Amino acid sequence: MEPLYQSKIVCACCENTFATSRVRPSFKRPIRTDSDFCAYFEVINPDYYVVRVCPYCGFASTENFSDRLYDKQKQAYLEKLGHQWKMRDYSGERTPEAALECYKLALLTAQAVGEKDRVISGLLHHIAWLYRNAGQKEQEMRFLRFALDAYVRVYEAERGSLNNARLLYVIGELHRRLGDPREAVRWFSRVIHDKSITDGAMIRASREQWTLIREEMQQKGQELPEEMQSGA
Repeated sequence: MEPLYQSKIVCACCENTFATSRVRPSFKRPIRTDSDFCAYFEVINPDYYVVRVCPYCGFASTENFSDRLYDKQKQAYLEKLGHQWKMRDYSGERTPEAALECYKLALLTAQAVGEKDRVISGLLHHIAWLYRNAGQKEQEMRFLRFALDAYVRVYEAERGSLNNARLLYVIGELHRRLGDPREAVRWFSRVIHDKSITDGAMIRASREQWTLIREEMQQKGQELPEEMQSGA
């Protein structure tokens, strides 16, 4: 069985119908996953095919985008991007480079139409993963920083109505990866100590990273943050 199949999409902007490739569910099992949820696959990377790019107007989106666009959003997209678009077809098999192009198109599209920070933060994080897969450390770190800033905006906007353990954990983990262990500990501690959080997997993951930071800081002879003075 081929890993890819074709799906028909109606563009939210120009309303033309186009084909995009998807990965069959049986090929979506990762062989390993990094601590910030970057997954690795044996045959084909499903992330390469998450973004749907309209060949006619260039509108690039994922399933997390809003279902419909207002006329004002369509106009904003066309003025910023669509009118400069030259027809390109991403419906077939994608190289790592093509996948990166698609994600960057989706990021520009999301910014043009004013998508939510939750959508933008995910795109930025996925772009960082693609750079990680390509071994481009500097660009990976650059986009991890962008993703972190967007995730923090999500937290600040939603903290009154949402207790998202995964979001808190990711913010902590990106701080750790970006070389700020003290700030990472603050976020991991929220997951560990907040009694309203019942997500066992995220509590365990936060404890593991919390312990890893403590061991690394002790090995380097660094003073432990206040949250670590009395244990997790």
